[in-house]
Amino acid sequence: MSAFRPAHGIIPARFASSRFPGKPLTPILGRPMFLWVWERARLCPGLASVSLATDDARIAEAAYSNGVPVVMTSQDHPGGTDRVREAAEQLKIPAEAVVVNIQGDEPALDPANLGVLLAAFDDPAVRSATLACPLPAHEAANPNRVKVVRALNGDALYFSRSPLPFVREDTGLPLLGHIGLYAFTRDTLDRYVALPPSPLERTEKLEQLRLLENGIPMRVAVVEKASIGVDAPEDVGVVEALLRGGS
Repeated sequence: MSAFRPAHGIIPARFASSRFPGKPLTPILGRPMFLWVWERARLCPGLASVSLATDDARIAEAAYSNGVPVVMTSQDHPGGTDRVREAAEQLKIPAEAVVVNIQGDEPALDPANLGVLLAAFDDPAVRSATLACPLPAHEAANPNRVKVVRALNGDALYFSRSPLPFVREDTGLPLLGHIGLYAFTRDTLDRYVALPPSPLERTEKLEQLRLLENGIPMRVAVVEKASIGVDAPEDVGVVEALLRGGS
């Protein structure tokens, strides 16, 4: 990571959720989920700081009590990226610095994956980046597994919930599943949030398509595997078993 482009991690955390209320505070081996994520992210040497961004006093109080830097944000944000942008503004992160949107529901987050994401910005042309990993063929039709195809320089050509690409002839091209870790230069993050939701974004329900539809390239770096997240209460036991095993 270039010394001229310092990187800062921000973990958006909201209490309200129709599917899993209070998820950031969910106990994982006796400690709130957000604390696991924060501690894992801090193990990435490329991050100059890692902060929590929330709109909920309960989450903020738990963060303070555990020594986690927290930024109070508006309750009106439509998504996590908007919350991250407000936090970046409050933290006065400069325009050329890199802001990483770290998902708050991955207590088994691999710090090495964050390092790979940040390494994309060694290319001075990169203004935004994300991750992907090999996807088994039998998962290609699963709409909950987002797929991505890349240009030869590694930039995203398209993201979709549909199988991508359509394999008319097997050429050995590996399928790639998207990993929901995003990084932006601060000025690109500001530009993204200022743009209205785009047609393909609304159709696929994939926020990263807003960048592509507006001609903003997104570099896609490839890692071996994604971290296991907590999407529903029944996932807690799976992640706890993983963490007990030392992963």
